[in-house]
Amino acid sequence: MRGILGSVIIICSILILLFTQKAIVAEYDEAQTMKTKLSDSIQLIAPSYELPIAMKDQHGQTFSEVYIEWRTPLTLSEIPSFVQQLFLASEDEEFYTHRGYNISAIIRAFVVNAQADAKNQGASTITQQLIRMQYLTTEKTYERKVVELLYAAELEKRMTKEEIFEAYLNEMYFGNRVYGIGSAATYYFNRPLHTLNEAEMAFIAAIPNNPSRYDPLVNFEETKKRQERLLDTMQKSGILTVEEIIQLKEMPIHLSLKGKKSDFPMYSDYVMHELKMLIAEQDGFTKKLAAADEAYEKEALQAAFNEKFSQVLKNGIVIETALRPEKQKMDEQALSHLLQSRNLQAGAAVIDNEKREIVSLYGGRGFASTEFHRAFQAVRQPGSAIKPLLVYGPLFESTPYTRKTVVNSGPICIGSYCPKNVGGGVYGMTTIQDAFRHSHNTSAVRMLQLVGVEQAFSYLEPFNFQSISQKDWNYAAALGGFEKGMTPLEMASAYTSFIDGTYRTPRTIRAVKTVDGEPLYEWDDSFVEVWSSPTVASIRTLLEDVVLNGTGRGVSHKTGYTGIKTGTTDNYNDLWTAGLNNQYTTAVWLGYDNPTSIQFASQQKKHLSAINLLLKEAN
Repeated sequence: MRGILGSVIIICSILILLFTQKAIVAEYDEAQTMKTKLSDSIQLIAPSYELPIAMKDQHGQTFSEVYIEWRTPLTLSEIPSFVQQLFLASEDEEFYTHRGYNISAIIRAFVVNAQADAKNQGASTITQQLIRMQYLTTEKTYERKVVELLYAAELEKRMTKEEIFEAYLNEMYFGNRVYGIGSAATYYFNRPLHTLNEAEMAFIAAIPNNPSRYDPLVNFEETKKRQERLLDTMQKSGILTVEEIIQLKEMPIHLSLKGKKSDFPMYSDYVMHELKMLIAEQDGFTKKLAAADEAYEKEALQAAFNEKFSQVLKNGIVIETALRPEKQKMDEQALSHLLQSRNLQAGAAVIDNEKREIVSLYGGRGFASTEFHRAFQAVRQPGSAIKPLLVYGPLFESTPYTRKTVVNSGPICIGSYCPKNVGGGVYGMTTIQDAFRHSHNTSAVRMLQLVGVEQAFSYLEPFNFQSISQKDWNYAAALGGFEKGMTPLEMASAYTSFIDGTYRTPRTIRAVKTVDGEPLYEWDDSFVEVWSSPTVASIRTLLEDVVLNGTGRGVSHKTGYTGIKTGTTDNYNDLWTAGLNNQYTTAVWLGYDNPTSIQFASQQKKHLSAINLLLKEAN
């Protein structure tokens, strides 16, 4: 009987075992399938950040920063071990042993929350916190917690512990739009993280737990209390002794906030404008846009460029510029002081002759960032300031005429066009030098007619004046009568061709680099020859004669060569002066934003004073 019963038990056990084994295999296969599906469905795409843009002057000093969020990421090796130990002790002691989540901690938190009928106990590992910061919301629901666990487990497969910890320390929010422990050090103490003492490190480490409550700018004492609790945690973990904790708690904390650099917006605004031109040029968008015929093609290309430009900015860059800060400061103060008349404005640019770089820009009195920048956005008719470029330069290049050649300065009509000299003066035969000195309009039109309008305009092509078109190809252009005109920066740039006859577009940007110093962009402009040596010598003599004997009397010329050309437009709506000395080339426009006649006699003196200041080296 016992044998039969034993056999039955054995047979039943075998059947149960076979059934159980089959169920286990099926369950295991299903679990593996689900695991694979979950792994495939979890998309851990690296988040996109916008790192700061720093602009440096020619001395290597930062003068402007552009950012929405302050971020200065550090590698794990750059983060002091004290900081690492502090966060491990206070946030996740078992970080290097768990798989992204801590089951025992989750159970403890579940029990506490169930007893309290709340969801206050967290139990999140560093991996889970990173997942929450980068990919999920901060809402406290059990459903979100489950998703968080799945993401954390998947992240642990794709990244090493060191990579996760580094990302965590760089991603934490420290209030006031500051992200990352390195950024917190530079923002709150204006020093790199490694230079902080341990008390200061613990102080900023107190903020991320609750950035609003522990904002040191608002609740300093609350932040200090949490700092002390964190230090106590270090003692409990055996990292610090009681004596060391006491010493650190007693160390004073003195905040030294990092100000957002924005010293010279007149210059930095143009740098951002030029940055767009540089990226468009180097990445081929300029040529593609010029070749596009259809509107939809241009729209698509513009959208692609905008995306490219945005990506460059988000990655964080350092822009090395030619700014001469002492010169920029002097020019801004001097020109603003001169503009005392109500609503009178000015735009100006100063270019270094040797390097052909823009060292100073003036955007207007009362200028604020993103406003109308008169140095490169104020397009105005140039008056007689265009004559050296459009009339006299081409004349010397294409004819045997010299500055001693006699020309007719008497009345002239070409069809219905009958230009008049300034003040209605009537002259006879004069030398080219006299005609230039006194800016005779009738002789200038005759000389343009002699050269030919089309040929004369061909000499302007290297300067790339953006607002000149074939509509301007007429005899009135000899006197500055353009449909639109040019900007002070364009005029100053063109006048650099009278340094030695060559031209290269002056720039503010020397190089664009990553935050790690890797080169990204730089201009590769080459020099082109515009004027021959005899023409340059003649023009320079004529410009100098204006200072010595003409409308430029009053401009200083005691330190060597100085030459200028003045210009006015109809009704004296615009007053121009452009010229150069041995160090700088400059152009300044004076007038009203809404064209209105200015009091020429009273403003002419100011204008010449402005040129004196712009051509002067800063102390």
